[in-house]
Amino acid sequence: MEFVSINPANGERIATYEEMPVDAVSDVLRKMHGAFLEGREKPIGDRSDAFHRLSVILKERKNGLALLMAQEMGKPLDQGRAEIDKCAWLSEYYADFAETFLQTEPMEAGGSKSYIMYQPLGVILAVMPWNFPFWQVFRSGVSAIMAGNTILLKHAPSVCGCAMAIEDLFNAADFPVPVLRSLIVDVERVPGIIDDPRVAAVTLTGSPKAGSAVAARAGASLKKCILELGGSDSYLVLEDADVKAAAEICVSSRLINSGQSCIAAKRFIVVDPVREKFESLFVEKMRSRNMGDPVGDDIDLGPIARRDLRDALHDQVVRSVDQGARLLLGGEIPEGKGFFYPPTVLTDVRKGQPVFDEETFGPVGAIIPAADEDEAVRLANDSPYGLGAAVFTKNALHGEEVASRLDVGNVYVNDFVKSDPRLPFGGIKKSGHGRELSVTGIRELVNVKSVWVK
Repeated sequence: MEFVSINPANGERIATYEEMPVDAVSDVLRKMHGAFLEGREKPIGDRSDAFHRLSVILKERKNGLALLMAQEMGKPLDQGRAEIDKCAWLSEYYADFAETFLQTEPMEAGGSKSYIMYQPLGVILAVMPWNFPFWQVFRSGVSAIMAGNTILLKHAPSVCGCAMAIEDLFNAADFPVPVLRSLIVDVERVPGIIDDPRVAAVTLTGSPKAGSAVAARAGASLKKCILELGGSDSYLVLEDADVKAAAEICVSSRLINSGQSCIAAKRFIVVDPVREKFESLFVEKMRSRNMGDPVGDDIDLGPIARRDLRDALHDQVVRSVDQGARLLLGGEIPEGKGFFYPPTVLTDVRKGQPVFDEETFGPVGAIIPAADEDEAVRLANDSPYGLGAAVFTKNALHGEEVASRLDVGNVYVNDFVKSDPRLPFGGIKKSGHGRELSVTGIRELVNVKSVWVK
């Protein structure tokens, strides 16, 4: 089988990649398990030094890596450079703090001595998506490697070039042992890899459907899995919000990565007293954003990554309008090459319409009316997803109170939701389970061992 990279800005083929045969995958598994056994005996400081080197390499190669992302999945260059900078930051963060996070903790539990140890598990299979082809891998992989694990990366077929570039980056950083290898294999082969006894755990970023399948397979083998899945993040605009500032932040969040982000703002729940003003400002700011070839200058959003994804997004918009939503902006597939979709705004969105019930992966904003704050909270929680949310109010203390009522893993008050190395990241409900980043994330893929001595 061949995997083909297609430039979503013009639909042209970039490169093809041959699938790895079964014996080659088995050989990689053998080597990475051996690397784990050898590497876990090395001082954690050796890995810290390598991640500091990796951070420098990322910054040196930033422009080329951003261009690769633009060509393989349509990310505007400025956003691609920012993604690489964030990977460098994460590498530095764990290089500086991982040893503290994993140090043995003495406990009082009787006996002469008792303590908790944090030890690596082994080879971790990382099944990753195309939308943040570097950050998603680093977000799940850096902490696991710092803890002493090794990574098998099964990346999305459309970004094989990024997958190989990531492997090259880790090789260039000269870790004490090999710590990451990319597997160019079809998704149908993932269950067999999960079953392999040399694989200790699985981490996946993707759709709820993919997460359910991986969790079922990992559970059958009694292996831990970390799942970061979809989201339909609600942004609540309350009566006392700075509506102009809220509209600007909401548009920026909705259009990050051309709207193709699990934690992008998707549902804008606005209380009636400020809804008309918010709608006007939101449409104005959405209309002002520049769409075009992601390698161009001053581009805010590029194409949707694949034709089928654009068609699915448009179908969600059409069905929502058919069911009573009102179109304020966009909503038409443009003529010409590439898989572009314009900034689109719907209002009068209600439960039962696709843009309320489903995750929309593209530049489509759904404005949902709410009579008051209590209804806004109810509507926000009336979703199968539970990844992120934001609250806009001039009373920050009250914003915290509203945040405590929202059934999600991440809430930001007066700003957009983002992943930050210093804070645990993840969701509940169909948005997954487990956490990445911070001290919580590095302790997910380790053996938490209790030792008691008499």
